Amino acid sequence: MNAKKVLVAGATGYLGQYLVKELKRRGFWVRILIRREAQKQLFTKVDDIFVGEITRPKTLNGITQNIDWVISSVGITRQKDGLTYMDVDYQGNANLLNEALKDQVEAFQYISAINGDQLRQLKIFEAKERFVDELTNAAIQQSIIRPNGYFSDMKDFLTMAKGGRVYLFGDGKQQLNPIHGADLAEFCVDKMIAGSPEESVGGPDILSQNQLASIALQAWSKPIKIYHLPDWIRKSIIWSLRTFTSSKTYGPIEFFLTAMAKDNIAQTYGTHHLNEFFKEEVNKEKA
Repeated sequence: MNAKKVLVAGATGYLGQYLVKELKRRGFWVRILIRREAQKQLFTKVDDIFVGEITRPKTLNGITQNIDWVISSVGITRQKDGLTYMDVDYQGNANLLNEALKDQVEAFQYISAINGDQLRQLKIFEAKERFVDELTNAAIQQSIIRPNGYFSDMKDFLTMAKGGRVYLFGDGKQQLNPIHGADLAEFCVDKMIAGSPEESVGGPDILSQNQLASIALQAWSKPIKIYHLPDWIRKSIIWSLRTFTSSKTYGPIEFFLTAMAKDNIAQTYGTHHLNEFFKEEVNKEKA
């Protein structure tokens, strides 16, 4: 059994659940942070469960006691419970970092997103990168992981394709290499062990948006119908959302529409392929 004791924050999320499995597979002692007692039933193979609210510092007292490493994938995509990106992505992680520093934890790994440091003008990244700054300046070994889009994020294409057509902005030639949660968890643990300070990573397949749309349509056995919309429409949507809605509404859409306008390619890693993931998701829905 590995001697290191690891705290996983964000354990109930898409990546968090894979992180817990990967750490246990390698023999680490694992403590998880959950918000509610009812979430305990999601985990049967962890060593310790800590119930607390990352946005309420008083509930975190003792969370990093006897912990060697902290891995946090805490963040919100769609705001809820009245919490903002600053409340969770920044302040919540800062609260956790304060506990880690107090207990002299050896290392802290934070999962941000690809090109976040170049997109600080977006509400989601404003909060994430503020925490990255704080972590970088803290007296602790840090590991910052910047994954490309998750496979789970690509399900929006699959949902669109179910209707028989996919709409893209521009010519659809922009490329990305999204990554499966299991592959990303393996990468994160590898980099934590190696002490790597910062890495960007994506999946094994670099795909254009046109290819991604085709794969989604093929998963539903639909003919390839892809419609390309003028890019000014994308810009108009972002402007309208910023002008007439709150960050709670426009934050995730602003991020998605901005990311879709450029290439997002990171080092390739992993063994899971998006076409297989899409087929599995379609089979689940048909079952």
